[in-house]
Amino acid sequence: MRNDVRSLRTASGLSQAELGAALGVSRQTINAIEAGRYSPSLALAIGIARHFGTAVEEVFHVEC
Repeated sequence: MRNDVRSLRTASGLSQAELGAALGVSRQTINAIEAGRYSPSLALAIGIARHFGTAVEEVFHVEC
């Protein structure tokens, strides 16, 4: 699954640690999501999308 978390985070001027703290997860979790090594739970995906004021489908993209 491809995602736009890194671009959204950097455009907002946030570090991985700052985004993780805002979402209640570690910096390593944010790093793994951005690198595509970890697919977040539905609750975390919704939290990420809400943090950036967008829909889950605009952040996460399923590759067929």
